[in-house]
Amino acid sequence: MSSSSFIDYVRIYCRAGKGGAGSAHLRREKFVPKGGPDGGDGGRGGHIILKGNSQLWTLLHLKYKRHIFAGNGGAGGAQQSTGADGKDIIVEVPLGTIAKNGSTGEVLFEITDNDDEKILARGGRGGLGNTHFKSPVNQTPRYAQPGEPGEEGSFILELKILADVGLVGFPNAGKSTLLSVMSAAKPKIADYPFTTLTPNLGIVRYLDNKSFVMADIPGLIEGAHTGKGLGIRFLRHIERNSLLLFLIPADSKDIRKEYEILLNELKMYNPELLDKKRILAVSKSDLLDSELLSEMKNELPDIPAVFISSFTGYGINRLKSLIWETLNS
Repeated sequence: MSSSSFIDYVRIYCRAGKGGAGSAHLRREKFVPKGGPDGGDGGRGGHIILKGNSQLWTLLHLKYKRHIFAGNGGAGGAQQSTGADGKDIIVEVPLGTIAKNGSTGEVLFEITDNDDEKILARGGRGGLGNTHFKSPVNQTPRYAQPGEPGEEGSFILELKILADVGLVGFPNAGKSTLLSVMSAAKPKIADYPFTTLTPNLGIVRYLDNKSFVMADIPGLIEGAHTGKGLGIRFLRHIERNSLLLFLIPADSKDIRKEYEILLNELKMYNPELLDKKRILAVSKSDLLDSELLSEMKNELPDIPAVFISSFTGYGINRLKSLIWETLNS
């Protein structure tokens, strides 16, 4: 998916439908010249509804559709006939979409399941017809309620990618290469920092038709939680991952220090990220001989770790097994 087609943040303006007016009709027939009230209720205004769609991965389809209006309810009629409800507008969004109030930033709800539907802007209620206002002292009320206006305002839709495993590392650590080796994903790969500008997803096949979803998150740098580099623009995607896979190349000057810097960025952004399960993969291990490999094992952080090489395939199957066991532990 190209950077221009991946959109994970949009602001839209929504106006739900107005409720239809109640009818103040009085019954008038050939042999009933002075019938009582028989005005029907107005119809409900249309809702604006968000619906989860597991086939969508981006909010791109809403980038140029910033105004969404639902239909108004129909007016009530004679013989207590109720007006038609306004047409609902259903907006499909990818799983992991969060809806926020555009003015206050308050989180309203999130969509996490396929076909899950939640009302973003509620249509106004239809007005009551004059039959509701008949009383012993007022047998022929000649008035009815108008319909209520629908909810209206600005809303923010924010996507947080749903994946089992999130790849965390500095730019050019080999995250995209690893994803391309472990799955059928084809992310952009090049020998310079910030090659990956958008999250990439890949389904990793495991034994007996098992699988898990891995996300390649754009590289972090020190100070990312303040917005440096690609900053907090993509840190939020890590919040939805069950497992964090830290990827640090074997030619790093200090693997433990790089790990601590990355961990600190996550902590400064959201301390709850430290509660997630963590694994370390040391990439580019084809550069190491057996003696150096043995020495480096004693210098690694105190988390499950595996040495791998995306170029030769060394350790890839072991990494898959470790991820699967950790996800299901």
